Amino acid sequence: MQLATGMDRPTLVPRAPGSENWYALYTCPRHEKRVAEQIERRSFPCFLPLYRSVRRWKDRRKELDLALFPGYVFVRMALANRLRVLQLPGVVRLVSFHGQPAPLPAEEIEALQDRLSRGLKIEPHPYLRAGRRVQVRSGPMQGLEGIIVRTKDRCRVVLSIDLIMRSVAVEVDEADLEAM
Repeated sequence: MQLATGMDRPTLVPRAPGSENWYALYTCPRHEKRVAEQIERRSFPCFLPLYRSVRRWKDRRKELDLALFPGYVFVRMALANRLRVLQLPGVVRLVSFHGQPAPLPAEEIEALQDRLSRGLKIEPHPYLRAGRRVQVRSGPMQGLEGIIVRTKDRCRVVLSIDLIMRSVAVEVDEADLEAM
């Protein structure tokens, strides 16, 4: 299981009656991994973006795999099958607009999966709307669009998924960026 990328604003993807699209499922808190396992058992493609984080307690340190978008799992299905997914324990609802489930662009999910499979360091970031928009013109993140954020000596591009109002930050070399 891996991750998904950002987009500027929710866009409705044209859908044929029996076609499969990516949808965001809202889950109970800290149930993302369990929901993803259950979805896969029902033979639906799903995507749970994870990142590694070191947590410290008084007596130890542990590296954990945490959900990049807490409370969300992405599932590919035809809308006719939504009841089979919504009945799973831990699933709250499909992310919808005006009462209709909102499909995510497949290119966004695939781009995020591709970047995560390359082992790039990606971590959650507060959701951003405004800022300087950039595109990565070279390197492993080529073609990615986002908002540039500088922290100390590091340059990061923040990717946002407006549909669920969540963002992630990816470290990039500033020389690889181009203003939009």
